[in-house]
Amino acid sequence: MVSALLVIVVVLPSIGIALNNAFKAQVEKNLQDQLNAYFYSVLAVTEFENGELLMPSALLENQFNVIGSGLYALISSTQMRVESTPALQVTQNEPNILWFSDSFLGANLSQNLPSPALGQSGFDPIEVNGDAHFIYSFSVRFDIPTSFDTPSNKQPAPVITLHIVKDLSSVTQQQNAFAQQLWTWLLVLMFVLLVIQVFWLNWTLKPLARFTQELDSVQNGEAEQLSQQYPAELASVARQLNSLLTTEQQQRKRYRNALSDLAHSLKTPLAVIQSQQDLSPSSQEQISQINNTIDHQLKRAQSAGALAWHLGVKINTVTDKLVRTLAKIYPDIDISFCNNASVDIVFRGDESDLMEMLGNLLDNACKAANHKVLISIEQQQEKLLISVEDDGKGISSSQKSQILQRGKRADTYVKGHGIGLAIVQDLVDSYNGSLELGKSETLGGAKFTLFL
Repeated sequence: MVSALLVIVVVLPSIGIALNNAFKAQVEKNLQDQLNAYFYSVLAVTEFENGELLMPSALLENQFNVIGSGLYALISSTQMRVESTPALQVTQNEPNILWFSDSFLGANLSQNLPSPALGQSGFDPIEVNGDAHFIYSFSVRFDIPTSFDTPSNKQPAPVITLHIVKDLSSVTQQQNAFAQQLWTWLLVLMFVLLVIQVFWLNWTLKPLARFTQELDSVQNGEAEQLSQQYPAELASVARQLNSLLTTEQQQRKRYRNALSDLAHSLKTPLAVIQSQQDLSPSSQEQISQINNTIDHQLKRAQSAGALAWHLGVKINTVTDKLVRTLAKIYPDIDISFCNNASVDIVFRGDESDLMEMLGNLLDNACKAANHKVLISIEQQQEKLLISVEDDGKGISSSQKSQILQRGKRADTYVKGHGIGLAIVQDLVDSYNGSLELGKSETLGGAKFTLFL
């Protein structure tokens, strides 16, 4: 959307600048043609006789005869000089002016007149009385009629330059009026196009927004499939994702059913063996360890882990269930929340996995606590932090290095900690998270923090 809008914001002003410059160039070209026409009208009445310049008292174009009309005609020469007259005292900075029209009376040039080469013209800006003007200059030379009476050593007529000067006020007003009208309509057009573009892009990109919303719903556990009502560009993607979701759900269901059958087929013979009276204590212990190992491996295999991107459960629903259950088991322990977890915080995974991790941590904390257990839940961008603290004795540094080691039996740890921690660690690993152990600064006991 930004790139599309940027095209409008950049292209239209560029077009406006190009049009404005083209109009200015055309106006200047028309002005040059106009001054060129005035030049020929003045040149037609210019005569030389006996080396003297002869000009009529009035010109056909009336603006040349009105003082300060903004249109002036001048004739200058670098080869001829004239004596200063009252009429020429206003142009003392240009001593080579041979003649000027009545409209130039009282005017003053701020720079010398241009002198193009013979037969050449020039079109330049110039200031008259401090105001901007354009001057068209053309250099010519009159032929001297030849006769038998003319001496052979007579000098040829000098080169003179005829200047037509035009005030730019009317031209500037014309250019300003065009520029104002141009930019007004361009701004209106830009606004209209921007509005149309925004509505058009919003309508065009609506399927993508809906696609994103449905993906979020699937990730938050609010939906299991994407709808099929998408344009052709997205319909195939939605079908493939739905197929992937269905396949993963069916495969996970088959895994759990197969593992349940396996656990049932193993636990029944083990129960029969364990009921034998003639078993030694060491055999009983080994059978119990086999049962624990089966439970542990079943929990690991049933975990959704990193494949659970399309699953989601609100954490407060799980924690509320666990707190109510543990409050009945440990009535002397006060289980409270350190901060009120938002109802929108979602665990991106399987509900049973979250129940297993938090259940083990809270159960361990209740066993190790004297009177109080704290739960804190915090979401930091893409990370989810869940902390469980107690006011028990805590965990020593030597125990921290062993408590999460794989293969360690839970009952080798200090009373209250370690029960199910191996399962918790495996579940956390399956979600590419981490489990940290530390000391509670609030209660003084142990603190277990899940980073997911």
